[in-house]
Amino acid sequence: MGDSADRPLLDDEAGPLVRPYMASGGRTAPSAALDLLTLVWATGRLGPTQLEAELGEVLLLCREPISVADVAAHMRLPAMVVKVLLSDLIELGAVGLLSPDPAVDTTDRSVLEALLNGLQRRL
Repeated sequence: MGDSADRPLLDDEAGPLVRPYMASGGRTAPSAALDLLTLVWATGRLGPTQLEAELGEVLLLCREPISVADVAAHMRLPAMVVKVLLSDLIELGAVGLLSPDPAVDTTDRSVLEALLNGLQRRL
């Protein structure tokens, strides 16, 4: 019994069985205004090994500019959880951000198709 208590709960198909709110410490609201199309990137001020596991994983994804939607897809976490984690990294100065141009209509079909195509290429 001691062995199973020491191992993380895993499902071969789903991966770790951890509730998404655990990754964000139970927080549900990001402190930064982030859109799914916001681009984020690592500033180099902190390395992934200097951070908690989830934050380090997010930071690794941010080596090159990447959208919030792409980070959520790679992490297999809800976008709101990823926004909370990215907010933490922004507050630490580990991640920079560039919000989408407010003149861009994010409900425009071509914008949404471009986002979908980008997500599909990454997966």
